[in-house]
Order: sequence, then structure tokens, then C-alpha cells
Amino acid sequence: MSRQFDIDTDPPTPELLELARKELRETPEVREASIKELRSLLKEATDLHYKDDDDFLLIFLRPCHFYPESALKMMRRIAEFKKNNHNLLHNLMPEDERRAFTEHNVVNVLANRDQKGRRVLLVNCGALWDPKQVSSEQLFRLFYLIHLIAQLEPETQINGAVVIMDFDGLSLKQVKALSPSFSKLLLTFIQEALPLRLKEVHIIKQPFIFKMVWALFTPFIKEKLNKRIYFHGNNMRKIHQCIDRELLPANYGGDLPAINYGGTEWYPCVFRHINHINDWNTFGFVDDPELQQYRLKDVKFRANLSSQIC
Repeated sequence: MSRQFDIDTDPPTPELLELARKELRETPEVREASIKELRSLLKEATDLHYKDDDDFLLIFLRPCHFYPESALKMMRRIAEFKKNNHNLLHNLMPEDERRAFTEHNVVNVLANRDQKGRRVLLVNCGALWDPKQVSSEQLFRLFYLIHLIAQLEPETQINGAVVIMDFDGLSLKQVKALSPSFSKLLLTFIQEALPLRLKEVHIIKQPFIFKMVWALFTPFIKEKLNKRIYFHGNNMRKIHQCIDRELLPANYGGDLPAINYGGTEWYPCVFRHINHINDWNTFGFVDDPELQQYRLKDVKFRANLSSQIC
């Protein structure tokens, strides 16, 4: 497609702020007080390293309904998740997964939002996914990088996100890749360390063999997430009850043209926001020696870049 994909970092509209007031307790007074308190709590939490500017703190306050203590707990859980999955996430950059992004149509994002203003992430877990080309760990890393970009959008912070998991053509090679360890990794991230409002998960076109996959996921799914998972099979009319067909591509029985874009088009968008990803790599526990070394390198790199610019 000729269209240049990018995220929307514009300030919330009055309509969005009204929704945030109703659903997230967000008012100018609450927002100001919560940012101030979270900044203070973060300063007291000497074992944690995060930025504390207003826009950054809102990433955590909005999904926590502006309760600062809950937001700090989320920041701590994220630090713990990064520490526990160091080998998978340490210094993760878009360039590391350029091939998986641009050569394989495994993870995609709808160019438009749904009727509730939510971002829609598409994950092809069936025949379109060749685990020999894109491993389950790479699949997770793609998802992880995309979530880092989505969290920069105030509209997504407020409205949340939706995931469509397409299992069309699922076979034993994909079932084997969706191992118990991967299931636990993905669900731990979604339920413990995802600073976004995940509103719905739609599972579509799943064949009978999907029962083997679901048996692996079930032990790790908590009640809150379980209530937000919907199974549609090949009946696209069911998913239209949740996402308007006018806003879905023909691939899902929608009125929009079939999807003709993918990671190749979205990858430049991810790369344009490399500074946020680079910053995120430095966040976590202060006593993590690997992060300390990375922060030092980052400071030296920025200092050197500034001197070159000057």
C-alpha cells in the first residue's frame, strides 16, 4: 500500500476525555494528583528505574484507573517480567526482528480502529505461520514490540485494544510450537505486565485440533481474561456482534477490502519510535547489572550524539 502507517500521538479529544472520565476516573484534578503521587512513589521506590514525565506515567495510570499504588505495582511487575525473561527481551530492538516483520505475515495491525476506537491486533496462528521461519519466541517478540508502540497512543490508552487470533489451517506443526512454556509466557505477559487495556480476544476459524492448543492455555488463564475471550469458529456473524462488519476486512466477513498490507508496511512505524523502545530497554530494577551496563552505554551514546549535532 502507498499509505504511510503511523500511530496517533495527538492529545485526547474532548470526547475521549469524557470516556476516560466515565471509565477511568480521569479528570484534570485526578490526573494531576495521581501523576504527582505516582512520581513521589516512584522516587521512593529506589529499586526501580523508570522515567517520570507526565506522558510516560499516564501509560501506567490509565489502565490502573488512576490509582497510583496500582500503577506502581504494575511497573514492578513489568520489571519482574523483564528480569525473568532477560534472554528473550534484553535490549530488544526492531532491527532484531526485521525479517520476521517484513517477510512473514504472522502479526499485523488493522489500519483502522473498531467502532469503539480500539486498536485491533491480528495474529495468524494457523497455516500462514511457519514456526520454522518465525519461532514462537519471535512471535512473542513481535507482539512485544508492537505493544510498546501502541502504548504511546492516548486513544489506545483510553479505549484499549482488541486481539483477533486466526487459527485457519492450524496443523500439528503450529500446535507443537504453541508449547506450555510459550502459553505461560504469553499469558503471564498479558495478565501481569501489559500496560494496556486488553478489552477482547477473538479466536476465529479454529479447527477441531485447536482443542489441543486450548488445553495448554487454559491452566494459565485467570477469570478476568477468561471473561473477555470469545470463540467464533467460521461464523463471522458472531464476531460482527463485537466488531462492526463495516470496519472489518473481507477476510473476516467485513465490508472493507481484503487485507493487502502487513508487517512490511508497519515496520517503518515501529522504527520511527525507536527512542521509546530504547528507553524501555533501560527500565526495570536498578540492581540488574545487565540493565546498568545498558543504561551506561545509552547515556554515552546520547552524549556522543549530542556533541555531533552541536
